[in-house]
Amino acid sequence: MKYPTRLSDAVHILAFIALYPDCDLTSNKLAESIQTNPAYVRQLMSALRKGGLLVSVKGHPRPTLAREPEKITLLDAYRAVEGNKPLLHQDIHTNPACGVGVNIQLTLRDFYLDIQNTAEKRMQEITLKDVLEQYHMKLEGIHT
Repeated sequence: MKYPTRLSDAVHILAFIALYPDCDLTSNKLAESIQTNPAYVRQLMSALRKGGLLVSVKGHPRPTLAREPEKITLLDAYRAVEGNKPLLHQDIHTNPACGVGVNIQLTLRDFYLDIQNTAEKRMQEITLKDVLEQYHMKLEGIHT
C-alpha cells in the first residue's frame, strides 16, 4: 500500500525554497531532492501557488515563499495540496445489511472527526519556521 506523501513533499518544497532563496530551483532540481518526477513537483507547486503559499513564474526558476515562514502553517500546506480531504478514511463499502458493518462505520466517523479536529488544531500551531528550526537542530546533531 502506498501512503500519501503530498503534504510532506509540499513542505519539503517550501523548506527547500526557504533554505535556498537565491538559487535556481527548477522542478528537476526539487524532484531530485524529493526523488520523484518533475511533473509531480510542478503539480504540487501549482497547488501551493493557488493556496497562496508560493510565488513562481513559469520559465523562471526562482520560486519564492508568498509569506514569511512563521506565517505558513502545516495546515496551510495541507489545505493547499489536499483541500478538505480528511486524514483518516472510513470503509464505505461495508455490508449495509450487517449491523456491525453499518454501526462500526458510524462510530468510527465520530472518532475520526475528533482526530481530524485535534490534528488540524495542532497543524495550525506548527509553522514552516518551526520546521526549519528543527531541521537546523537536526543538522547540528541536536535531537528534540
